[in-house]
Amino acid sequence: MVAIGIFGVPVAKNLSPSGFADPDSQSSRATQLLTDKFGQGDVPLLVVVSTPDRFDSPAGRAAAMDVIDQMKRSGHVIGITSAWTSPQPAAAALVSRDQKSGLITAGITGDESSQQTYAKDLSDAITRDRDGIVVRTGGTAMVNLQVTEQSQHDLLLMESIAIPLSFLVLVWVFGGVFAAALPVAVGLVAILGALAVLRVTTFFTDVSIFALNLTTAMGLALAIDYTLLMISRYREELVSGANREEALMRTMGSAGRTVLFSATTVALSMGAMVLFPMHFLKSFAYAGVATVAFAAIAAVVITPAAISLFGDRLDSLDVRRGLRRMLSRAEPVQRPIEEHFWYRSTKFVMKRAIPIGLAGVVLLLTLGAPFLGVRPGFPDDRVLPQSASAHQVGDLLRADFGNNSETSIPILIPDADGLSDAQIARYAADLSRVVEVSAVSAPMGEYVGGNLAGPPAAPAGLASGSALLTVESTAPLFSDRSSDQLDRLHEVSTPGNRTVEFAGTAQTNQDSVDAITSRLPIVLGVIAVIMLVLLFLLTGSVALPLKALVLNVLSLTAAFGAMVWIFQDGNLGAFGTTSTGTLVANMPVLLFCIAFGLSMDYEVFLVSRIREFWLASPQRGVADNDESVALGVAHTGRVITAAALIMAISFAALIAANVSFMRMFGLGLALAVIADATLVRLVLVPAFMHVMGRWNWWAPKPLAWMHQRVGIREGGPARHTG
Repeated sequence: MVAIGIFGVPVAKNLSPSGFADPDSQSSRATQLLTDKFGQGDVPLLVVVSTPDRFDSPAGRAAAMDVIDQMKRSGHVIGITSAWTSPQPAAAALVSRDQKSGLITAGITGDESSQQTYAKDLSDAITRDRDGIVVRTGGTAMVNLQVTEQSQHDLLLMESIAIPLSFLVLVWVFGGVFAAALPVAVGLVAILGALAVLRVTTFFTDVSIFALNLTTAMGLALAIDYTLLMISRYREELVSGANREEALMRTMGSAGRTVLFSATTVALSMGAMVLFPMHFLKSFAYAGVATVAFAAIAAVVITPAAISLFGDRLDSLDVRRGLRRMLSRAEPVQRPIEEHFWYRSTKFVMKRAIPIGLAGVVLLLTLGAPFLGVRPGFPDDRVLPQSASAHQVGDLLRADFGNNSETSIPILIPDADGLSDAQIARYAADLSRVVEVSAVSAPMGEYVGGNLAGPPAAPAGLASGSALLTVESTAPLFSDRSSDQLDRLHEVSTPGNRTVEFAGTAQTNQDSVDAITSRLPIVLGVIAVIMLVLLFLLTGSVALPLKALVLNVLSLTAAFGAMVWIFQDGNLGAFGTTSTGTLVANMPVLLFCIAFGLSMDYEVFLVSRIREFWLASPQRGVADNDESVALGVAHTGRVITAAALIMAISFAALIAANVSFMRMFGLGLALAVIADATLVRLVLVPAFMHVMGRWNWWAPKPLAWMHQRVGIREGGPARHTG
């Protein structure tokens, strides 16, 4: 693990801050054409020069020309245009409404890693705030750079919050400091192993830097889950009278096997994200599967080794015992399981199963109702804190500049050979008549309302047999108006019926949403089939896997509703982020796949224990079903609640992130885990299983026969202890 850690820790330098777009989409093809044939660069750098009087004052002009000279000398910038060097009317579009700020646009060349290096060096060289002149850098180049830097800072902050808090909870749950340190060691192994896998993956494909946040949070959380389950079961076996070696063997045959089975369900659920084309979602699949695999392997190797090595010393330095002595309180006495809170609360729920179950379902559906109004969008500079220069430049463009480059729509005709100027001009004129199109720049001039208004004011031209037109739009991004406008632009007849390719943020957003929605049924179907098969192999039942699917989805409704209500609609101050009126399209999918897998984690913990008691029951009647449920919850309720609390702490630490969608991700996962481990797992599951009675364990004869031969069985009979 030392060698793996040395190899894996530097992975952040090889990761990408982008990956939200579909690389096979129309917008991606058009963007590549812009780079290859028109030299615009696929990563724009924007520089705003602001002066106290006018942008074209001697001081303002001198500052701008100095910036342009440095950009040219850098050797990594192409396609420079500015308010000071471009001809009219193009120059007018690069000046703010108050005439105090001017814009310089360019493209950064090189691969993604090099682009960030070039952007940082150039930004450090040209940024200034003196003598009343302020130079700020923005655009996609700076967004990528600042997101990378912010994510690395957020990762350290998250670890500094999550690890100490989790350790304190572990000390409370485990008692002994040694026992509490064991899950942290397992988590460290999981994290280092996953980082190494991510670094190997970067040799073959792009990996998102945001996968690091998931690796750290989930590595620690799952390690604690698995270790807590195993140590709790080991202690139960000791209480039942087994010696240490026998107790450990029984633990590994039951809880150890449950850990491996649970890890398989979580890994497969997250691995399904690899079916999406976006590197952002694929990266979380790579990180998730690697983290789960290393967490499970470390848990079933390190935990029994530590138990054998430390023996009774595993419970030494028991903080709880020390506190009891300080407060002169007696040692706790073992009580019959029937007197435990979890047993009594489960019996209470099952006696009133229908009203309590319906109330829980209605509550979750009500909390999830805001998700019905979700508006998917694409992340821009506003994912960064307002102190970031890219966010400041973006705000300035949206508020003070007549033409925002983010709303413009480049249209390329890849094969323009044989087309006359008149055909291209007619196409540009038709495009300019679409609602909320302010102008269209074509190779032969700018068109407004169907008429030629002058020379091009935005990038346009002919190159290597291709033609470029730029549509200037006044429709707000990510709005219904923008979507309707894009559809109308696509409906305009193309010159000579040639194929055209649209680029720009609006088209990229539409392509990304379409890529997700078109593949979502396949991904959800794959996850559902995998979960149904695995849970059938575990339980031998048809009803329990179906119940698990429904309740796991239900457990996510509160998190989904909160994401829309807070981050899209801007309630609760959007948790300190900038609300754009949209939700990053990838986030609901990401949250679903990860949270669904984690819900299955707790489902396996609980149902496997309930099944142990059911198989050990004498008659296997309705009363035995209820008793098995109560005993299963009583033996796992404390473990599940403690594990969920620690997992929620790990994910909630992401709320400290200054990249807005990671803050959203952290809150969503924390809410999903808490809702699942409390309301769903400890209320709705007992209510459902009481209503179903013996039908919980039913399967058609052919499936029952199959389960007898290939089903998964736990080692050892169930024992319930005080």
